[in-house]
Amino acid sequence: MTSLEQVSWLVMLVQVPSEPSRHRVAVWRELRRFGAVPIGQGAWTAPDVPACREGAGKAKELARAGSGELLLLTTGPTDDDAARLRELFTAARADEWAEFTADCGKFTDEIAKEIAKQKFTLAELEEEEQSLDRLRRWFRAIRSKDVFGSPEAASADQSLAGCVEALDGFAALVYGEVHS
Repeated sequence: MTSLEQVSWLVMLVQVPSEPSRHRVAVWRELRRFGAVPIGQGAWTAPDVPACREGAGKAKELARAGSGELLLLTTGPTDDDAARLRELFTAARADEWAEFTADCGKFTDEIAKEIAKQKFTLAELEEEEQSLDRLRRWFRAIRSKDVFGSPEAASADQSLAGCVEALDGFAALVYGEVHS
């Protein structure tokens, strides 16, 4: 594969009947799952890398299953609009990282609230562990789409580490309370 600076772009033109809506939703979810970015009515783009090409293939199958189609086009890495497509893709990842980081802040705030209330129960610890697991899955999902390595990823990684640290501290307090 060429360097990521010279990546080609997939352009996907999607048409799926509006009813039943589950088919359109399935295609949309698959496109979002691998990081495709909407660029117009029924038009999406993603870098032409193996994970995105595989996702586009799955979206194409889902469109066909819903009596629709997905037309897959490829741009050249030096096309005039390639830089703009990369900007759109990078902005979408930055937005996802920002949302993730905000949720990490909510998680640590929740831990602080439980500590302030001295709610040191195993049930509360289990609930917070599940929340951290959800954050970890979300982090992995965004990381898998972030093929250009957004600068925001480092901050998100630190935020997740802060969540782990907060939960570890809370767990110590819960176990101290339970075993006292």
